[in-house]
Amino acid sequence: MATDIAVDCKNLTKVYDTGGDKVVALGGIDLQIRLGELMMLVGPSGCGKTTLISVIAGILNQDAGTCEIFGQNLLTMQHREKLKFRAANIGFVFQAYNLLPSLTAAENVSIPLILNGIKRKEAEKRGAEILEKVGLGSRTRSLPSQLSGGQQQRVAIARALVHNPKLIVCDEPTSALDHETGHHVMQLLKEVALHKDRALVIVTHDARIFGFADRIAKMDDGRIDSVVDAK
Repeated sequence: MATDIAVDCKNLTKVYDTGGDKVVALGGIDLQIRLGELMMLVGPSGCGKTTLISVIAGILNQDAGTCEIFGQNLLTMQHREKLKFRAANIGFVFQAYNLLPSLTAAENVSIPLILNGIKRKEAEKRGAEILEKVGLGSRTRSLPSQLSGGQQQRVAIARALVHNPKLIVCDEPTSALDHETGHHVMQLLKEVALHKDRALVIVTHDARIFGFADRIAKMDDGRIDSVVDAK
């Protein structure tokens, strides 16, 4: 893999069996994401965007093809090795947030740090600091049930950023945010993520944030139709 490539996907295939019917979610995807860039994946619902980023993040295994992340093939790793690699290198913003309901905002955000061996007190301190950056400094002790959808989304974004991962993968990170907050969050994502040794990939339907992209990959029916420069 070239040294300037963060993600290198070749002929990725994923087929779901839905009770006898087979649905091709990924039909031979070739995609490279460069270090230092923000790549957006756009296209209609059901075209395979979330499946693709789930494979990239090591959450889902492909059926065929390869996907190397910083030169590492997650598919060949043992389970514990993969978990360790993901904890150190990948931040993921889930569309459904996936916050733990019994933990405060700061505790939720601190989880990646604790998984990387940071002591709980220090982890929660860093969690509170990044919550301040996403505008939730006054809600560090709030439970998810005490937060609005947009606030929960910002907690999920803070959790993805807190351990300074080299690859940040986001599924609709601005979908529950108003224009001003979404703009602020995108500025933060770009500031934190886009260094020469990092990359950011975002699935979105939100045309308001297209201007933040370096390149946009247009998907349909499990394939990449085109990749265009957004600048």
